[in-house]
Amino acid sequence: MTINPFDIKSALLAKHAQHVVLIHFPIALFFAAVAFDYASQWTRNRTKYQAKSRTLAAAAYFNLLLAAISTVPVVASGLAAWQWALEGQKLKGILRMHLVLGCVSSVLIWLVFWIHWRARRRAEEFSPEKSSGKLSPLDVASPNYLPGYRLLIEAFAVLIVILTGHLGGFLSGVNLPG
Repeated sequence: MTINPFDIKSALLAKHAQHVVLIHFPIALFFAAVAFDYASQWTRNRTKYQAKSRTLAAAAYFNLLLAAISTVPVVASGLAAWQWALEGQKLKGILRMHLVLGCVSSVLIWLVFWIHWRARRRAEEFSPEKSSGKLSPLDVASPNYLPGYRLLIEAFAVLIVILTGHLGGFLSGVNLPG
């Protein structure tokens, strides 16, 4: 019996396929957001790059927004894959570590997004353009309002996401010994 790769029903109703497919979105969006944020921070005090710095900060913010939102279906599909594909195996070893680190990764992504969101709200409050009613997304995207400690949290979150993905590779059969 051959499997049709274009069969929508089997693709959508496979026991584990959704998590394996969806997981790449928050990872890529979060890594891109962190790269944009680091680039924004690096160009922040360089006079000829200040407009570019605001653009990079805005790109980081919107990537973080999408990454945080996309963690919700990823965590749900991961729990569903554990119940269906792994038949609700007892949580131990790599499976437990992947589940714990997956939840920690999701919380860290939301935390980084919240830090950026809070900084944007602060920037809106103190922006001179607010009184004129001409406030654009780039006006509140200045990295000057972002706390410096966020870069450490972002770096830590990237490491946790990498470790979570590595363990997930063992569970899916991609990272097998030998």
